[in-house]
Amino acid sequence: MENIPTRDKIKIGITVSIVQKQDQRTGKLTDGIVKRILTSSSFHPHGIKVELESGKVGRVQKIL
Repeated sequence: MENIPTRDKIKIGITVSIVQKQDQRTGKLTDGIVKRILTSSSFHPHGIKVELESGKVGRVQKIL
């Protein structure tokens, strides 16, 4: 698995690819702009959880 971004790399307003809870099995990614960062720890093995401006919530897999 590629490197998952840590919390310090994720800023509000940047574009990221997230995996939503229901897509974890397939690995389907959803792109969007970060509205809120929901994970308080600096790292999570499955990615930092964020809310996108679209209202979707998922874990950041990569920064675009």
